[in-house]
Amino acid sequence: MLGRLNHVAIAVPDLEAASAVYRDTLGARVSQLQMLPEHGVTVVFIDTGNSKIELLEPLGENSPIAAFLDRNPAGGIHHICYEVEDIRAARDRLVAAGARVLGDGQPKTGAHGKPVLFLHPKDFLGTLVELEQR
Repeated sequence: MLGRLNHVAIAVPDLEAASAVYRDTLGARVSQLQMLPEHGVTVVFIDTGNSKIELLEPLGENSPIAAFLDRNPAGGIHHICYEVEDIRAARDRLVAAGARVLGDGQPKTGAHGKPVLFLHPKDFLGTLVELEQR
């Protein structure tokens, strides 16, 4: 069921400053900024060749990233994302095994235009897990 690591997401208080660190210090390619109001975030992606780093900044005061940054003002790793072949089949298998899907349990369109789901961190060793359909 589990495919390759798609990205590691890092919540940041200042997306431009964080992008500059990756671009100017590490020499990375940084994508164009994307606003995702349905997820409450603004994002950029850093291409690492075999995966990506997603930098997330809150979009609006109700953003789930805002609460994360309240607890971690300097930012930090927010979630990891794995690819799955069939997101609904993966969801059904996980729910049958006792895992909790966040939200209403229905896939939403993610930053890459593909269906995504988030899994409760208490079910995955304290880590928020995102699944993205390939």
